[in-house]
Amino acid sequence: MKLTEIAVESLQQVIQELSQSEINLLMEKPKYAQHGDLSFPCFSLAKIKKQPPPKIAIEIASQLKDEFIEKAEAVGPYVNIFFKKDKVQQHVVKNIMDQTNNYGNLNIGKQETVVLDLSSPNIAKPFSMGHLRSTVIGNSIANILEKCGYNTVRINYLGDWGTQFGKLIAAYIKWGDDETIQRSPIPELLKLYVRFHEEAAIDPSLEDEGRLWFKKLEDGEERAVALWKWFREESLNEFNKIYQLLGVTFDSNQGEAFYNDKMEKVVSLLAEKGLLEESNGAKVIQMDDSTSLPPCLIKKSDGATLYATRDLAAALYRKEMYHFSKALYIVGQEQTIHFQQIKAVLKKAGFEWSEEMYHISFGLLLKDGKKMSTRKGKIVLLEQVIEEAIQLAKQNIENKNPNLQNKLEVARQVGVGSIIFHDLKNYRLHSVEFSLEDMLKFEGETGPYVQYTYARAKSILRKGEWSVQEMKEGLNDSYSWELTKLLNVYPQIIQKAINNFDPSTIAKHIIDVCQSFNSWYAQEKFLVVDEKRNARLSLVYSTSIVIKESLYLLGMDAPEEM
Repeated sequence: MKLTEIAVESLQQVIQELSQSEINLLMEKPKYAQHGDLSFPCFSLAKIKKQPPPKIAIEIASQLKDEFIEKAEAVGPYVNIFFKKDKVQQHVVKNIMDQTNNYGNLNIGKQETVVLDLSSPNIAKPFSMGHLRSTVIGNSIANILEKCGYNTVRINYLGDWGTQFGKLIAAYIKWGDDETIQRSPIPELLKLYVRFHEEAAIDPSLEDEGRLWFKKLEDGEERAVALWKWFREESLNEFNKIYQLLGVTFDSNQGEAFYNDKMEKVVSLLAEKGLLEESNGAKVIQMDDSTSLPPCLIKKSDGATLYATRDLAAALYRKEMYHFSKALYIVGQEQTIHFQQIKAVLKKAGFEWSEEMYHISFGLLLKDGKKMSTRKGKIVLLEQVIEEAIQLAKQNIENKNPNLQNKLEVARQVGVGSIIFHDLKNYRLHSVEFSLEDMLKFEGETGPYVQYTYARAKSILRKGEWSVQEMKEGLNDSYSWELTKLLNVYPQIIQKAINNFDPSTIAKHIIDVCQSFNSWYAQEKFLVVDEKRNARLSLVYSTSIVIKESLYLLGMDAPEEM
């Protein structure tokens, strides 16, 4: 039920001079509730009707009628429209209860396939907080796409190839100790990686050594390949622990190395199409002048491949494998030029489907206002953060509800949820300051606040021993009305989130819902036995449905008790 559409259609019955779309563009939402739910300014009609706007407003207000409109008032040049709270509420609650978890579903995807390239950490390095954004943003977008009727393929495009592995192998051979690394593989490999860059700053010849070892790896040299496989296996074991805690799953873990035997085919294809040029011994593709992009490097002068070569091979493989209608790359904004080049090369090569490839970029995760850097060792390990968040959540539960059942599971849900929500409540292009203390607050715009509101709603329903039943009449108070309007626009919020590939639209809306619900909670006695009891509990139930579904779309759990 779109209240704006009801108002526009009713106004158009009275205003013959304007189309519905023209009326819709003029509609306003009054700043104060006492001025109505919607407002129509009459200034644009003054020239047409050759009458002053206040007179036109009186004329329109006197004729405006609809089964859901309670009254229309002329206030100066405005027509203020008030809806029938109880009737609208009855309709909204019935709609939510009829659909339950399907409320807000949109069939705009028509079962088309969307592939999402997300998370994609580098092997042989710890899973840091810096990888969190791609993981949770991508997972949430996939959930929203599914709610909108798309099939999704989540791809963890592991960073398991490239010059950095030559550097790591060189560092391992120079300074690695087998016994130490066996005991604690990832932290020790990180130390070696950081040491390599520290030493290379003093002795630049180390960089050449790193490149040489990567060339050996590309050529299949036995020792290089054995070390690389070991690094990859240990890394995947570590990553899977994190993904399990986050509740994130993938349809594919094919990393960059998977495309090693597919890159020459891409290079040949580009050559056949006359796109490759020589440049100082390297192979490049010139970009069109209109793009202002630098040339795209396909092969280095030593014959080594690059990110671009692999990403082109991956795009072609995924199109052939999954027949996608859209391909989303959830990767930081520092890769913007790279993805513009990939898209431009595919378009020059005649692949029109490249128009449906989208770089879903996002800002940095900051620590003390600075970017986290693996190379300099300035990282915050995600697993440690999750464990700390769970422990703090457990302490909160012990303090507030020591008799709670499943305390450990609820602590996990709250701790992990706090981290996810702290990220997703921010518009993805904004950088986010990491703060565990802020994440875990039970008040304000936090995950625990939303989860606690859901648990509160479920507690009311349990105490009221309420079961789903028809809501025969609605409520008329202003607090429940504000909540009803927020629940009513939920399908439009989903639409907006998918249009912009932006989970923060849902996170912000559900904060508004929770704040409105808690304002109502402070004013209302839900369990009083009177003729409005079922109406109150029906609205509580409807609110719980919208909160739970929103949490699911964000990739979070909804604890029944906290």
